[in-house]
Amino acid sequence: MVAQSLIEGLKQRRNKLAQAVAQPVILWSGRGVGRNFPANKLAFRASSHFLYFAGIPIDNAAVRMEDGKLELFMDNPPPQATLWHGETPQREEIGAIIGADRVYPLAELSQKTKDAATIAVQESTTYQEQCRLLDRSVAFSDRLKDLDLELAKAVVKLRSQHDPLALQELRQAAAVSVEAHKAGMAATKHSTTEAQIRGAMEGVIIAHNMCCAYNSIVTVHGEVLHNETYSNKLQPQDLLLADVGAETPNGWAADITRTWAVSGKFSSTQKDLYEIVLAAHDRCIAQMRPGVEYQEIHLLAAGVIAEGLVDLGILKGKPQDLVATDAHALFFPHGVGHLLGLDVHDMEDLGDIAGYEPGRTRSDRFGLGYLRLNRPLQSGMLVTIEPGFYQVPAILSDSNFRAKYQDVVDWERLAQFGDVKGIRIEDDVLITDSGTEVLTAQLPTKVAEIEALVL
Repeated sequence: MVAQSLIEGLKQRRNKLAQAVAQPVILWSGRGVGRNFPANKLAFRASSHFLYFAGIPIDNAAVRMEDGKLELFMDNPPPQATLWHGETPQREEIGAIIGADRVYPLAELSQKTKDAATIAVQESTTYQEQCRLLDRSVAFSDRLKDLDLELAKAVVKLRSQHDPLALQELRQAAAVSVEAHKAGMAATKHSTTEAQIRGAMEGVIIAHNMCCAYNSIVTVHGEVLHNETYSNKLQPQDLLLADVGAETPNGWAADITRTWAVSGKFSSTQKDLYEIVLAAHDRCIAQMRPGVEYQEIHLLAAGVIAEGLVDLGILKGKPQDLVATDAHALFFPHGVGHLLGLDVHDMEDLGDIAGYEPGRTRSDRFGLGYLRLNRPLQSGMLVTIEPGFYQVPAILSDSNFRAKYQDVVDWERLAQFGDVKGIRIEDDVLITDSGTEVLTAQLPTKVAEIEALVL
């Protein structure tokens, strides 16, 4: 059955694009990639820009849009495919599902590429096909120009504020991700390795016919920000950091991080630092509303963390001065979050075009260089808030940092917190007309509630 709400939602997106972009637009989906040999395929993931306007993942397809109309180009599966994959929808059926105005075999696209704008796909074979059919080099991210740059700007404007069709999917991804984290916490007391907890979490996502939106981080080494290994044994004194999010079948993502004690009970030092990170998390969300600068939210998190570390005796000085000199970034080196949507770091294939307001560029400051979003918040925008505290050896043992910050870090006091390698607390926050809605609020953040889920 064709979902009329899907068709209407997609048509609204196409009409909005037509109002912003006069020239034809062609977007490719990409194609499945073989793992070692062609028939052993990795899971197919369509280009997110294609998904936004086509609505569903279609392997090796393209859409051409002009004046709000959509033409779908794809081939029907060969007859022998039925043996291996069963009956699959034909081109006309797919066109009806997404509300295409016309459908064609893929070969006919070559006749309709004149003066078209596009966005480069990440999959190499399709990218080469893009360049061949358009008879030009298609640029990536910060090298975009001319028609492609104007298209990228229009797409950023559309995708930055989520419509009801998107929010329905994003809520589903968030709800499943919450259940996955609860399963991971419950599994901890019966687990001996990170991999077992990861299995419990990803099993929930798979059971809901979803996949992971990114490579899961489930680790007792939370100081490794994107740790993607799972072989470590769990020890009672460890904290476990889990950054795991689901992706719906149509590509919409959630992104949640929680940190809990393997034993079920935070030590006093673990709790002290956790409460600082939680205070930053809560203060940031409380200040968010349309018009507020996201960089100010990041600096608020930095200030709260600096203040807390001063109170614990780890940092010395006035919190505002510590933030101004980036001393807080010794322990909180990344940005406070990012856009979230069809990608977990939404639209970052476009470089900083999506994340940064026109005219703004990344800072070269230690405490701001990894800020992924520097725009005023808008109603309909979905962002993560994910402050953290980390003891990263490569930072804390760096001779230049040690010299620069020798007078503001009490290294002996810091050593007393050796059972804390990394803490992060991350939620998905929707900006509303009046403030915020935390889509992942059903997953607790307070120490006592986290401990209750683990014990």
